[in-house]
Amino acid sequence: MAGEPTAGAVELPMWRALTAYRVLTLGYAVTLFLIAHGDYGRPGVAIAYLAALAAWTLLTFGAVRNVGACSPRFLVADLAMGIAGILLSPLADPANAVRPTLPTIWVAGPVLAVALKGGWRWAAVASVVVGAANMIEDGDFSGPMLHNSLLVCLAAVTIGYVVEVVRASERTLAKALRIEAATRERERLARDIHDSVLQVLAMVQRRGAAIGGEAADLGRLAGEQERALRALVGGGALVGGGAPRPDAAHAAGTDLRTLLAGTAGAGERVTYAGPGEPVLLPAPVARELTAAVAAALDNVRRHAGPSAQAWILLEDEDGEVLVTVRDDGPGIPEGRLATAEAEGRLGAALSIRGRLTELGGSAAWVSVPGQGTEVELRIPKGRIPKGARV
Repeated sequence: MAGEPTAGAVELPMWRALTAYRVLTLGYAVTLFLIAHGDYGRPGVAIAYLAALAAWTLLTFGAVRNVGACSPRFLVADLAMGIAGILLSPLADPANAVRPTLPTIWVAGPVLAVALKGGWRWAAVASVVVGAANMIEDGDFSGPMLHNSLLVCLAAVTIGYVVEVVRASERTLAKALRIEAATRERERLARDIHDSVLQVLAMVQRRGAAIGGEAADLGRLAGEQERALRALVGGGALVGGGAPRPDAAHAAGTDLRTLLAGTAGAGERVTYAGPGEPVLLPAPVARELTAAVAAALDNVRRHAGPSAQAWILLEDEDGEVLVTVRDDGPGIPEGRLATAEAEGRLGAALSIRGRLTELGGSAAWVSVPGQGTEVELRIPKGRIPKGARV
């Protein structure tokens, strides 16, 4: 059997119905024998088999109470019990005076159990095996025998398919419930953070600005952290338990918009703009690209002055992602970047261009003295840098 499914609330009534079916059809087989026992040439064979069938049905009552209790070994033995009764029927009734086989419709029970346990494919195999045994017992491949075998096959395949659909639906529902629970937990954490941490940071910012001096610097830092944390909370970066889930983010892709919005929120003179749809990248790629953007913003703060305004523009293009960081500072004098790299000041070379090179992308600077600087960061989609931490 492929996999080991678990029983759900929708599936359990089917197993209860199968249990009742096995008991009722056992009674039906015994009743038919009692009615026609005088027509059997060897009634002792029929009595011995039906006694064994009754004992088997009652002793294995618990094996069909749910999918977990129903093992593949039991299913094989159950099918063997039904097929044995079919093949013993000519021995018990040499003259073919009694038309039904010894187990009669009980034999459909093992096929239905296979359908509930393994789905429609295994149900088809089991029904074909039982149908072949009926054909061997019948001998002349009569129309009614073919008709009955086909009905059993169709019923088993249909039930097996329905069971597979039910299980898939239950898995989808369970996943949706987990996501809903994680969302509720994130919202609770966001409320707690808003009621405690964010309010404290905002208070430190206000008091620091009022006191002045070193307290003003502390207040400014508190304000930056408040904006960064508010961006993380608002962007949904926290999940149940209050911690990022890098494994899930790496599997489904990390939304670059959330990371860049958090980076922009760390500076009060930084504006972010991006597309309305998620821009999904592998987690290590998104982290490295965000770090390069943070390095570019750090250059703006250090070289363009505290009053400079910066803009982050995210564009999702065919096959690549483009992030532009622009400022309205004094610009970069011609040859300044080459000179800085030669002097060992490698902020642009390592923090920005180096990261983009590892990602298979590129970094380009466009600067006009007196009109600001623009940094264009391009990376191809779907590439994970070698040795990246996931």
